[in-house]
Amino acid sequence: MGRPRTDLQAIFETILGNTNAYYQPPPTLQMAYPCIVYDPDRMDSEFADNSPYVLTRRYLVTTITRDPDSSLPMQVASLPMCLMNRAYRANNLNHHVFILYF
Repeated sequence: MGRPRTDLQAIFETILGNTNAYYQPPPTLQMAYPCIVYDPDRMDSEFADNSPYVLTRRYLVTTITRDPDSSLPMQVASLPMCLMNRAYRANNLNHHVFILYF
């Protein structure tokens, strides 16, 4: 089975060096930047004898920074089973979206 989400939270906090990693943040939350926002996306299954044998959670992970040259996106991209999906700029903030299997 997949690893606990709290392990992923700890990894993100280590990368950031602070607690600015947000799991499904409510719209009213005032985030501090740079930060990582992540949400569940789906769960992939591998089957054996018609039953789920391995379940892997997939998350959409977004790094948000003010600095366009921040190393944060590269640090997240370096995680195992991580793929960059897209990048965009909104509200003078740089967003990099990744798909992460964990």
